[in-house]
Amino acid sequence: MIPQTSSELVSFPFVSFDDAILNALPHPVLLIDPQALIVTANDAAQSFLQTSLSLLRRQTLDDIAPFGSPLLSLVEQARQRHAPVNEYRVDIGSPRLGAGRIVDIYAAPLAVPPDHVVVMLQERGIAEKIDRQLSHRGAARSVTGLAAMLAHEIKNPLSGIRGAAQLLETAVSGDDRSLTTLITEEADRIVRLVERMEVFSDERPIEREQVNVHMVLEHVKRIAQSGFAKGVRFVEDYDPSLPSVMGNRDQLVQVFLNLVKNAAEAVRDVKDPEITLSSAFRQGVRLTLPGSSERVSLPLEFCVRDNGPGVAEDMRGCLFDPFVTTKVSGSGLGLALVAKIIGSHGGVIELDPQASRTTFRVLLPKFRRSAPEIKG
Repeated sequence: MIPQTSSELVSFPFVSFDDAILNALPHPVLLIDPQALIVTANDAAQSFLQTSLSLLRRQTLDDIAPFGSPLLSLVEQARQRHAPVNEYRVDIGSPRLGAGRIVDIYAAPLAVPPDHVVVMLQERGIAEKIDRQLSHRGAARSVTGLAAMLAHEIKNPLSGIRGAAQLLETAVSGDDRSLTTLITEEADRIVRLVERMEVFSDERPIEREQVNVHMVLEHVKRIAQSGFAKGVRFVEDYDPSLPSVMGNRDQLVQVFLNLVKNAAEAVRDVKDPEITLSSAFRQGVRLTLPGSSERVSLPLEFCVRDNGPGVAEDMRGCLFDPFVTTKVSGSGLGLALVAKIIGSHGGVIELDPQASRTTFRVLLPKFRRSAPEIKG
C-alpha cells in the first residue's frame, strides 16, 4: 500500500525504505535524540566518522565532536528554536577523525519524534581542492611566462659570465682562483634552475596513450628501492580491477617519482619508515576540463602515503605553489610541476595531512576511446 501522508512515509525507527533514501545521499546524516545520543546514521556518516552504525548508536554527539565544537551548540540551538540552523566552514577535526575536517553543518529539528534533531555535514574538501587546483594552474602559467623570459634574459648573460670566469681562472692563483671557481659553479647552478623552470613553458601537446598506472607505480617503486628509498618498507594496496588512464607514461612516472621521493625524504628519520602506494575507484567527483565545456568524472584514485612527521600546517595551503619548499636546498618547483602535469591530464592532486602521516592523493579520469584534448 502506498503511504498517503508524510507521517506515514517517515516512521520511527526508520524503515528500510527510509534507510535506502538516507544511504543514497552523498553527505553524512545523523539523527540525534534529546540526550545527544546518536539514533541512526547513513552510510556516508559511517564512512566519514569511520565507525559502524552499531557502535555509533552507543555513543553521544560529544563522543564524536571535539570539546567546544560548534556542532554541539548548533544541535542545541535547532532543538530550542524549533527551526533549522546552519554554519559554514566548521573544523570538526579531532585525533579520531584527523586534522582539517572542514564541513558545513545543517541542523534541523523533527516534529516526530519530538526534540530529535537531524544533522547533515557537507565536506568542503572537494570543492576547495578543485579551486586550489585552478589556482595551481594559474600559478604554473605565471611560472611559464617567467621561465620563457628567464631563458632568454638570464641564460645568455650567464654564459658570458661563466666564460669570463674560466678565462680569469688561468690568470690568477690561490684565493682568487677559488673565487673564479665559485663564480663558475654558481652560474651553472642558476642555469640548472632556469632549465627546470623551462619545463613549465613547454606548451606542446603531449602524446597520450592507454596507461596502466599500477605498472607506473611498480616502475617507480623499483627505482626508489634501488636508490633513494633503500631500507624503506613499501606497502601496496591496489584495486586490480581499476581501468587504465589516458595519459603520458613518462610524465606520470615523473609525477609519482617526485611524490615517492618526497615521501622517502619525509621518513628519513623515522624508526620504521614506510611508504604505502594505493589505488581505488571513487565515484562522485566531476570536473570541467581546461579548454573544454565537458565535465568528466575523476573516479581513479592513486595515493602515496608515508608515516613521516607530516606537513607543517602553515605550508599546507601553498605546497603546490612555485618556489614553496621545506627543504634547505630545494627549489620549490617539484610539486608545482606535479600539479601542472596532473592538471594537463584533466586530474586533481590534493594533500591529506594528518598526524604522523601524509597522503598525496591523485584523482584521474579513466581511459576513454574519444578522450577530449587537454591543453597543458
